[in-house]
Amino acid sequence: MKHDHKFRSNDADGAALEQQLTVGWRYFSAPNDLDAGFSTNKKQVRRTIGLALLLFDIVSITASFSVADIFRHGILTYQQSLLLMVILPIFAMITLSKDGYSARATIDFKFGIRTALAGFLMAAGSVLLFAFALKTTEEFSRIMFGSAILLTIATLTLSRHYVTKIGRNKLGHNPYSTLLIDENDPATMAFCPKESMSPVPWDYNALLALGEIARDMERVVVKCAPENREKWAFAMKSLNIHGEIIVEELTELAPLALTLIAGKPALLLSCDPLSLRQRLSKRILDLVIVALALPIALPILLIAAAAIKLESGGPAFFLQKRIGLANRNFTIWKLRSMHINGDGADGSVSTHRDDGRLTRVGSFLRSTSIDELPQLFNVLIGDMSIVGPRPHAAGSKADNRLFWDIDGRYWHRNAVKPGLTGLAQVRGFRGATHAKADLVNRLQADLEYLSNWSFWKDLEIILKTFSVVIHKNAY
Repeated sequence: MKHDHKFRSNDADGAALEQQLTVGWRYFSAPNDLDAGFSTNKKQVRRTIGLALLLFDIVSITASFSVADIFRHGILTYQQSLLLMVILPIFAMITLSKDGYSARATIDFKFGIRTALAGFLMAAGSVLLFAFALKTTEEFSRIMFGSAILLTIATLTLSRHYVTKIGRNKLGHNPYSTLLIDENDPATMAFCPKESMSPVPWDYNALLALGEIARDMERVVVKCAPENREKWAFAMKSLNIHGEIIVEELTELAPLALTLIAGKPALLLSCDPLSLRQRLSKRILDLVIVALALPIALPILLIAAAAIKLESGGPAFFLQKRIGLANRNFTIWKLRSMHINGDGADGSVSTHRDDGRLTRVGSFLRSTSIDELPQLFNVLIGDMSIVGPRPHAAGSKADNRLFWDIDGRYWHRNAVKPGLTGLAQVRGFRGATHAKADLVNRLQADLEYLSNWSFWKDLEIILKTFSVVIHKNAY
């Protein structure tokens, strides 16, 4: 009998799993369907690639330091060997502790190189600190050490890119061997639980067949009727494997995890999207950016405020209630760009091109985004972050409908602090929200930002913001 090997294991996660749910699943129905020479043991492949990462890392560091030493001294020196004997073990331990050789590292280049470089720089820093404490820094060349660090960064990057490329080719996007089972498919009838008066819903042959089919698998995902979930749970608990049952009724609740409260199961539905360490690093970045930006921004603010006063009198600043973190209101600061009483405190009327409410100075401030500079003070006091979803007034509308009436997920974007700039802005989604699409585009970008936050992503958005400060939609 001829069989399609892709039935055996599926690289299913995210959109791929959703697609397979839509088109139906296929897999083997009995142990004798397995071809003798076929194996999908991803665990062994992962271990091999993880070992390759470690060996390539060691070779990269050793070669880089050796080349730097020869370039500086003409030969390999004794001090060079001592350095490597100290750096390599420290590097390996730190990188291992940061999951630098984990399943994720075998297919995710960005994650892998980030952990490897962090481990190397911490190891190199530890050696320097140790050498300084023992007053032995004069025994090795600073030029050689600096050159070795730069060479190692380059060689680690190249070697990690090469090995993880192989990892993706061998493992796909999911590094784990996954067996997908849909009990409604005729192929499963040989080992599906039968109706029985017996307290054990599976007979010996059925459990044996399931055990053989799950051989070399690391995860089993079952889709079955609600009344059969207890039977499948019974079967999976007899396997030494990660087993899950799809409960489609929970889709609308979108639970994050299952917890226990007083011994009773409960669904975890929400949590802070950023850990304490992540929030701390984000806050430190905010304060550093504000400290660097304020000395430059203050003279601009003073000049802009004077220009506003000279043209139209009245206050130079415009204060408005906006929806912030956890759906709580805060007061946002902006330079006033409209005539007095023309700002629309509730935000129900979006600014449009050639808006008659704009002053001449205000039009310039908006087109250059200078009107947003006072929000640095909002960042300083903690109401906002440099990067995050842009905050809106409660009355903001698109297609004459409140934002949250268009898409209820609008409230989910407020799980992090609002930002001076964000992923939506650097993608060009800024300006007025006249149509439904204007909101949807922003919302999709904001939710993507929440789901994929990283310190480096914030830095990337900050750098990209300079290219969209002056934008066709800034009015």
